Amino acid sequence: MKTNLGEAGSHLKSAATAASEALRGAAGVAGDELKLGKAQLKSELSDSALAGISAAEFGGEAAREQMDALMDKGRDLIDSAAEVIRERPLTAFGVALATGWVIAKLGRRGD
Repeated sequence: MKTNLGEAGSHLKSAATAASEALRGAAGVAGDELKLGKAQLKSELSDSALAGISAAEFGGEAAREQMDALMDKGRDLIDSAAEVIRERPLTAFGVALATGWVIAKLGRRGD
């Protein structure tokens, strides 16, 4: 019986040693995986930030182009109106006066 108990103790000691080594190995592998995952996460976040900045720059450029186009159309409209006023000053004055009168009437109607 002593021999069997001694043998059982020896096997338990070996099992504990094997479990300890397995845990150390698993912890080492898990640590390595954690480091790798952390590096990949940083890389993906960095790439995401760069893509976002690129998209914002592209959007800003598109907005600038649209603004320039609108400004050009506005200048063309002002030039066209100035040309009409130069060609027909009395008509332009009459239209402006009539427009002011209509706006004033509409404004009084709301009171």
